[in-house]
Amino acid sequence: MLPEELTFENLKIAPHYNVAPSQNIVIVRQERSQPARRLSFMRWGLVPHWAKELKVGYKNINARAETAATTPAFRDAFKSQRCLIPADGFYEWQKNGTTKQPYIFEIAKDEPFAFAGLWDKWRQPGESVIESCTILTTRPNELVSGIHDRMPVILNPGDYDLWLDPAFRNAEDLTAMLQPFPAERMRRHAVSARVNDPKNDDPECAKPFEPRLASSQAPLF
Repeated sequence: MLPEELTFENLKIAPHYNVAPSQNIVIVRQERSQPARRLSFMRWGLVPHWAKELKVGYKNINARAETAATTPAFRDAFKSQRCLIPADGFYEWQKNGTTKQPYIFEIAKDEPFAFAGLWDKWRQPGESVIESCTILTTRPNELVSGIHDRMPVILNPGDYDLWLDPAFRNAEDLTAMLQPFPAERMRRHAVSARVNDPKNDDPECAKPFEPRLASSQAPLF
């Protein structure tokens, strides 16, 4: 369950099945001046407030949980500009020779969840402010490790309040929240290569797909 008492800012939110870097995604954040929480759109790919160019955001779609508190691009946001990024699944790709097979990972009970995120504001020279965000990643659990060497941090709902609280700045305690989500509470299945093209954004992207296996390759599940 996401935090209560959200201000929606008249947002019209449509479901997305295939989000790409630089696109706008929905995040939940808490204001510094009051405990109110807001639901906002932000560009995916964090652009630090001190950056000279917008394009640096392409390098910052993810932040390593182990080093985010000290990495220049993320350390200011880690102190007081943390957010939740609602989702109900994520994709990872497994290398198979010269190709990559995409998989979707979900919570086994079809529950929505929230990634741990960071956000920042960047003023484009002579133009308006751009707000952007990044998703924190950690080491993979047993379900993800056969596909990829990292996974996004899915926060425990019991940690939402402290994670969102801009006044809470204990880096050690915050970092301790950023653990792999239990594998036994998740599931995965292969999906089609349609997700490789961000123009495809429909329910077909997340539907089960039976990959062709080489004769020497055993099924993964």
